[in-house]
This record gives sequence, structure tokens and C-alpha cells, in this order.
Amino acid sequence: MAGGGAAPPPKQEELQPHPVKDQLPSVSYCITSPPPWPEAVILGFQHYIVMLGTSVIIPSALVPQMGGGNEEKARVIQTLLFVAGINTLCQSFFGTRLPAVMGGSYTVVAPTISIIMASRYSNETDPREKFLRTMRGIQGALIIASTIQIILGFSGLWRNVVRLLSPLSAVPLISLAGFGLYELGFPGVAKCVEIGLPEIILMLIFSQYLPHAIHVAKPVFDRFSVIFTIAIVWLYAYILTASGAYKNARTKTQIHCRVDRSGLISGAPWINVPYPFQWGAPTFDAGECFAMMMASFVALVESTGTFIAVSRYASATMIPPSVLGRGIGWQGIGTLLGAFFGTANGTAVSVENAGLLALTHVGSRRVVQISAGFMIFFSILGKFGAIFASIPLPIFAALYCIFFAYIGACGLSFLQFCNLNSFRTKFIMGFSFFMGLSVPQYFNEYTSVAGYGPVHTGARWFNDMINVPFSSKAFVAVLVAFFLDNTIQRRDTSVRRDRGYHWWDKFRSFKTDSRSEEFYSLPFNLNKFFPSV
Repeated sequence: MAGGGAAPPPKQEELQPHPVKDQLPSVSYCITSPPPWPEAVILGFQHYIVMLGTSVIIPSALVPQMGGGNEEKARVIQTLLFVAGINTLCQSFFGTRLPAVMGGSYTVVAPTISIIMASRYSNETDPREKFLRTMRGIQGALIIASTIQIILGFSGLWRNVVRLLSPLSAVPLISLAGFGLYELGFPGVAKCVEIGLPEIILMLIFSQYLPHAIHVAKPVFDRFSVIFTIAIVWLYAYILTASGAYKNARTKTQIHCRVDRSGLISGAPWINVPYPFQWGAPTFDAGECFAMMMASFVALVESTGTFIAVSRYASATMIPPSVLGRGIGWQGIGTLLGAFFGTANGTAVSVENAGLLALTHVGSRRVVQISAGFMIFFSILGKFGAIFASIPLPIFAALYCIFFAYIGACGLSFLQFCNLNSFRTKFIMGFSFFMGLSVPQYFNEYTSVAGYGPVHTGARWFNDMINVPFSSKAFVAVLVAFFLDNTIQRRDTSVRRDRGYHWWDKFRSFKTDSRSEEFYSLPFNLNKFFPSV
């Protein structure tokens, strides 16, 4: 006879697998339900702080190579923020209508550096003149590159590609849109580990442990953990700087650890309104335009994965292909605006802000629109914006460790629609993940050793056209998964179920699910003039 302490047999419902959900449950405020205004404003400010990382990192890497000083760097950051604010508003009103923050794109950095290194700029002795000439060359390439996103998005071509996407082929795309950015996480933290590591630890405590240890009426610690922890660690970094802890440290350590070495506050004007062609008329080079177009296409593919993750964390239904195409078209317009204003960068969906939606459980459209207001406001009031932009970058790298992980996990969550006991599923998923990590690793290793990519011909633009896409983990992974998923036993009825294709049938057209109207229809009755199909 069993002892008195034996566990009771499990109930029938406990033996059932977790049910599949079209919409993510337990989100506090979904896409159409905004939080109260005071809370929405603070959450919007939090989104602004989070997107500052990329907005500072990219110009800080590019502008000095272009010949620019602190003044040029501060102005490019302000311009990037200003354009990001406009693009975020356009995307939330007329694009996908998702709470997606539109920021800078890391994918565009490689061809941009290629333009900076071009021989026609190397003879320029005046740094200011070199900066202006290089910026105009980058602007010209980006103007042409934006057309590929605009054409693919608004023509319906991208919509037709996305219709063939199944949950199985979406998994590596979304997962590596997050996990694939791992080199921006802990390696960035380690550049000043005494600041970066406390930020990670405090974020874990505030967002995961304190809400369960201290019970308050409303979620405070997890929802505003970014503001709490940045304030604490930034103050700690200031004390370290003021006490002379880095007085005799190496220059690199001082740049990453000190709060007064960014040069942004001294370089930023009090008030500055960015305007189109502020650096002069763009110049065009055919080869560089081709290279930038390929980078623009890779950014488009990566943003597709992030858009799907945003729709999930906003507790919306799967984004219809026509709406996704519309969003990509507006992303192209965003890249074009950035080229006109001179941001030296393209436009993509901010992965870190998509992760913040998951951390706060708030996927409200209004919150992101408020954050766009902060971007525009602080980009015009230069000195005030520069204060926030001078937060040490290891703090942002610590946030990335959490936010990028959330996007990676979102991709894995789509496996709930697939048959994980199928060998076909296992092969496609495993092989695409492995190649998505392994191929870019080869390209990046080769480049770091040789100083140029594996494809190294006399035509620099052709080299970039091959090296850039195969250095993107998400791009390589989805290329492999999409091809295999649409060619291996595609006609088999059971395979259709195994890959989860049938789960997204009702979202392949805008009209087949009534919830699409609620989440994705255009405002001001514009659906009448621009119908979604």
C-alpha cells in the first residue's frame, strides 16, 4: 500500500499540453488599449531611453571615421533621433500600425564604412570637408537604396513572399533577429564590467524578483525597471568618475566607463532643428548604390521578423501579409527621409524596443507614439537630449542582453504551431539555425583576420553585395528555412499541418479574420482609399 505522503495522481487537464494561442495572453495593455496618461508618458520616455543606445552607438562609430568631431557627432545623433521620431509616428499611423519604434540599422553600417574608405575621399586633408563629402556620398547611396523597400513594400511583391511564410520558417527569422545580435550584448557589457554587470543584475532583480517579493497594487518595479536601474547605475558611474576612479585608466576604458567622455554635451547646440540636405547636395556612385541596395534588402528581411515579434508582444493577431508589405513600404520612406536629412544610416525596426514591450507587458500604440514625441523634442533641444545620450554604452549593452533575448524567445514560441515530433520539422529548424550562426561566423572571422570579406574582387561594391547578406544571421537562417520549407514535401497534407501553415490561413488575407480590422486598419477612414487585401 502506498505511503500517506505519496503525490495524488495528476488530473486529466494537467496531462494536456498547453493550448495554442493566436494572441499572447497576460499582456496588460494591448495595441488598442492605452494605459492612463501619466503611465503612458513614463512608458514612452522609457522607450526613448532604450532606443538611444543604437542612436548613439552607430554615429559614434561612423562619424570619427568620416572626419567629423564631437560637434558633427552630436548633430548626426540629433538628426537620427529626429528622423526616428517622424518614422515611428508614420509607421504607427499609416504603416503596420504596430507599436514598433523605427530606429537605426546595424546592417547598413558595413556598406557605409565601405563608402567612408573609398579612395576618392582618402586624399581629402581637411577633416570637416572630408566629413561633408563622405556624408553626401552616403546620402546618395541611401536615397537609391530606399527604393527597393518602397517598391517591394507598396507593389505587393513582398506581400506575396510573406504569404509563403509558415510558423516553421518564421522561427529562425525572428529568433536570430534577437539572438543573432549577441555580439552587442555581453561583449559590450565587458567593455566596462563594473558598470554593465550591475545593470544586468539590477534589471533581473527589479523585473523578475521584486514584483513577486513586494506586492503592490499596480506593477511598478517590472514595468519601470529600465528607468529605476539606469538611474541607479548612472549615478554610480558618475560617483566613480567624480572620485577619480578612472584617472589613470587606459583611454579606451575611460571612453566606456566615464560619464563625461562622450563629447556629446559640449558638441550639441542648445537648439537645432534638422532639415533636409543640411550637409549639402547628395552625390551618387553606381557601385555604392548597388551595395547599399543589398544592405537595404537585408534590413527589410530582418525587420519583417521584428514586426512579427512586435505583433505578438502587442497581443495582436498574426500580421496580414498586405499590412506587412505596407509597413515595409513605409520603412523605405523612412530610409529615404534619413537619406534626405543626413543620418548616415538606414531605418529598421528597433529590436531592443520590441523586447521592452515584452518586459513591460505593455504593447500599446499610444505609448510608442509618445516616445516618438520625446525623440523629436529632445533632438531639437540639443543639450538636454545630449545629457541622456551620454549614458555610458555598457549600460545599454546590459539592457540588450535582456531585450534581444525576449525577441529570440518570441521566435521560438511560434514552434507551438508546429509538429515537433516530425523529423522534417527537426531538420529544417536545426539546419537553418546552425547555418544561420555558422555561415556569418565564417564571414565575420575571415573579415576580422584579413581586413576584407571572403568575396574580394576588384569591385568593392560587388564584394559588399555578397559579404553583407551572408554576414546577417537572421537573413541566412530564413533563406535556408524558407527554401527548404517550401520545397521539401510541400504538397503533402500532413506536412502542411506539421509546419503550422494551416494556423496562419485565416491571417493571410486582411478580411478573413475580424480582428485584423481592429488592430491594423488605417485611421481617418483611409482604408476606403487604400484597401488592405
